[in-house]
Amino acid sequence: MAQVASSPTGIVRVRPYYQNQHLQFIKTSNCSRVTQQNRMRKFRGVACQPNTDSSESPVTERPPDEPTNGSTQKSEPSADFGLPEYPTKDLNRRIALVSALGAFGLFLSGRLDFGVSLKDLSAAALPYEEALSNGKPTVVEFYADWCEVCRELAPDVYKVEQQFKNKVNFVMLNVDNTRWEQELDEFGVEGIPHFAFLDKEGNEEGNVVGRLPMKYFLENVEALARGEPSIPHARVVGQYTSAEARKVHQVVDPRSHG
Repeated sequence: MAQVASSPTGIVRVRPYYQNQHLQFIKTSNCSRVTQQNRMRKFRGVACQPNTDSSESPVTERPPDEPTNGSTQKSEPSADFGLPEYPTKDLNRRIALVSALGAFGLFLSGRLDFGVSLKDLSAAALPYEEALSNGKPTVVEFYADWCEVCRELAPDVYKVEQQFKNKVNFVMLNVDNTRWEQELDEFGVEGIPHFAFLDKEGNEEGNVVGRLPMKYFLENVEALARGEPSIPHARVVGQYTSAEARKVHQVVDPRSHG
């Protein structure tokens, strides 16, 4: 066996025991001093053994940056950089679909609202003589095909006409037609569009001239439909086209009311 000897520094030294032993442990506290000897040389060392009575198991920590299984791991960049995301194909398809639907809606609205022309209104209008003899109030519009304000108001006039066509007559008289020279003087038409509002006996109650809010036209038509003795807007003038600029042409069909 090895013999234990004390030193002045308090460190316990182990003297080797010269027998053919490879390894020998001497337990002191949590560590065991190990002596090893073979036939050729002497070796002395100190080894520590874990405390087998401890209830805690040793924890093995791995460095966070050390790759495992021999593979190199690439760090993924953080996705939260505040940068805009590139549009995907699916997003592009949705945007294209919404744009196409919007364009189609505008096309339909244009066809429904702005597809009505002065020619359409004139074709649907009642002849002037018939309107004066059927016992209904009448709206007479003096217009011209070249009048920009007339063309602009045509869709709104059409809507009102469709709403009250069973109670009120709507007549269209083209100022370019020489047939209506007497009516131009009678109603004092100086600018177009000129809307004259007649009661059921054919007497003029008032007129609206030029571009104005459609409520003036609508409220006057409503008053005629209800049979009221007067209209709320008897004389209102907005932006109009001068009737003196009319282009007089030869009447092709004298029976035409346009």
